Amino acid sequence: MIISCEVDIAVPRARVVELFDDPANVLKWQPDLLRFEHLSGDPGRPGAKSRLVYRAGKGEMEMIETITDRRLPDEFSGIYETKMGVTRVRNRFVDQGTTTRWIVDTEYLASGFMRLLAPLLRGPIRKQTLKIAHAFKAFAESSG
Repeated sequence: MIISCEVDIAVPRARVVELFDDPANVLKWQPDLLRFEHLSGDPGRPGAKSRLVYRAGKGEMEMIETITDRRLPDEFSGIYETKMGVTRVRNRFVDQGTTTRWIVDTEYLASGFMRLLAPLLRGPIRKQTLKIAHAFKAFAESSG
């Protein structure tokens, strides 16, 4: 299942990418992210692995991020593994002069019993992706 979302950010691409690429900023625009811990590899580079812990309802959800592609300012992609499946995320940043279009392509590959529920997850995954994209947009536009 592949879901694509777009958001226009009223900030030039160079600044958007600078804000997106700084790991110190992740906790500022992902409100449910509790911890971000580098595990291995050259941080921010293909092959690097990190542990991300998110608030999920009354509990927590852990995922392992592996960066797969880094061609900034154009693209940044990674794989995010949880007990429920694997999500491939491709972030693209399109220069529009004084604004930037951020395109997020998400491919969710469910595992185990989640494969049965996968068709029902399209809406919630899209909603969560847009929530994060709009949180980053607000952060970027307020940071200028």
